[in-house]
Amino acid sequence: VQLQASGGGLVQAGGSLRLSCAASVRTFSDYVMGWFRQAPGKEREFVAAINRLGVTTYDADTVKGRFTISRDNAKNMVSLQMNSLKPEDTAVYYCAARRYGRLSTATAEDYYDTWGQGTQVTVSS
Repeated sequence: VQLQASGGGLVQAGGSLRLSCAASVRTFSDYVMGWFRQAPGKEREFVAAINRLGVTTYDADTVKGRFTISRDNAKNMVSLQMNSLKPEDTAVYYCAARRYGRLSTATAEDYYDTWGQGTQVTVSS
């Protein structure tokens, strides 16, 4: 599987962005999909994940009701809607995939076996 993330950019604090990740795979619905982010000088951290049925999990401290992950299995796409953005949300955002995974362990980096190239999100104050 190959993943292509897009939708990043520069936005003012309080604004919104929608990230998308297109997967080139025949059986996209088999995959748990996740979003991670990495800020300069920091480790990559979990943001959100979604399983094949659309059940979601979020990092509560990161998201706090501002971000929403969704998927469209017909389009092989997973999205991350980000609202009320803050300067501390500035990071490179990565999508990741794992086939036949369990959502309960989807917060760890090593859970995933395929990563996209990342898309830069910059939030100005």
